[in-house]
Amino acid sequence: MAPTLPSFNPARLRSYVFRLPLFTRAILLAILVFWVLELQSAWNVVAWGGLVPKEVGFGTMYRLNTYPLIHVNFLHALFNALALTPLMERFEAENGTLVTLAMFFGPLSTLPAALYLLVERGILRSNIAVQGASVWVFVLLGVEAMKAYRANPYFSISTVQIPTWTTPLFILVCVTALVPNTSFLGHLCALGVGYIYGLGYLKILAPPEKILRWIEGKLNLLGRLPHYVSVDQKTFGRYGVLPTSTPSSASLGEGSVPMTFLGSTQRLGP
Repeated sequence: MAPTLPSFNPARLRSYVFRLPLFTRAILLAILVFWVLELQSAWNVVAWGGLVPKEVGFGTMYRLNTYPLIHVNFLHALFNALALTPLMERFEAENGTLVTLAMFFGPLSTLPAALYLLVERGILRSNIAVQGASVWVFVLLGVEAMKAYRANPYFSISTVQIPTWTTPLFILVCVTALVPNTSFLGHLCALGVGYIYGLGYLKILAPPEKILRWIEGKLNLLGRLPHYVSVDQKTFGRYGVLPTSTPSSASLGEGSVPMTFLGSTQRLGP
């Protein structure tokens, strides 16, 4: 009997969209709102919110948080949103809505931006502007890669063993080669921050669970906000998934480790 390809199921897609957690929904809505605002000509949204190295100062520090929400056109916003959604949804389910809010409008936006500004303006003496949610895509790819590396350090291609954590680097090279006007440096900075977060070195920047529980109880966030993920509803815990079992060598074959697909992305382009 000939194999059949899985058919598209609108009901499953609708169910997935309806189950998206609160912060992920808010980010997708913000990306849409900023794209709609770009349709008018009275206010240049890209110039206002993009990460322009020579425009960043004490009065424009907001750019360190707004640049992931700004896109140059509809396709840029669409592909970034499609790439971001499953990764952001997973992160929020594992960490909770408040932690996700604090991290993505905190170090997971500002640290890639700071690294980019340091290299682009301080070393290269250039002024190439970047914007786009793919900065978060590569941060999350780095986080997922380190979690996969803990569970399965290598995957095999023929007789060659390749470290699992290098998978986003291959994605980065492919995106840079295939998608015009992408920022290799911007994506690389984001990926580096994702690796550091995945290793646990940024956990000190996450809000303490005790304080989060107090805020959630005081404001009754779980009762008031639909699709809110509380600290106690987290799927796996804040800093990653520890493997519960190790595949046996007999089941995998000698020197073989399963390969996991991590995701895709689109540009963080000028």
